[in-house]
Amino acid sequence: MKITVCIGSSCHLKGSRQIVEGLQQRVQEHGLDSRIELAGAFCMGHCAEGVNVTIDGERFSVHPETLDSFFNSEVLPRLQ
Repeated sequence: MKITVCIGSSCHLKGSRQIVEGLQQRVQEHGLDSRIELAGAFCMGHCAEGVNVTIDGERFSVHPETLDSFFNSEVLPRLQ
């Protein structure tokens, strides 16, 4: 699985750094280092909605405060 987080200026202001760090932590906590590739990308074109995150090309808008629910509802189920 490849998770890409936008690190462009608009998403950076919305918390992309916290999202990257949070994803790194959760991936390690769940022992998923070998199953998840984390990547960064510049502008994904949906700047008004939140931090743009894709899972294998499917786009989501994530905020630092919604990261837990995003990880639990979108990332973990795809690995089962």
